[in-house]
Amino acid sequence: MKSNAAELGFKFFLRVFEIAPSAKRLFSFLHDTEVPIEKNAKLKGHALTVFKMTCESAVQLRQKGTATFSESNVKDLGRLHFKYGVVDEHFDVVKFCLLETIKDAVPDMWSLEMKTAWDEAYTQLAEAIKSEMKTV
Repeated sequence: MKSNAAELGFKFFLRVFEIAPSAKRLFSFLHDTEVPIEKNAKLKGHALTVFKMTCESAVQLRQKGTATFSESNVKDLGRLHFKYGVVDEHFDVVKFCLLETIKDAVPDMWSLEMKTAWDEAYTQLAEAIKSEMKTV
């Protein structure tokens, strides 16, 4: 999945916006732009960053039994998510879309074990961000 992380990350965010169109308002770079969402370079960059971070969480979970995050990175993510009005329900939609995107990307490898691992990796990342959001 690393080789096509940019494509998968973008598909993942398009799926989020399909299921929850109101989530677009959370992204300042999507406001007041004539650029179609499918061509928005900032969204593509953001999608790649989020997808890679979640992939790294999954790798750490598999190797170490837990995902670890840079304290400064998580603090920044918590602050930004709070600033833009992200709520728990947004994290739920994102997790669903992430799991569906991965399942579509590797249908022959997809299993309950794989779903559980990705679910846990994302949950650990989301919980770290939500915890920091409470300190803002």
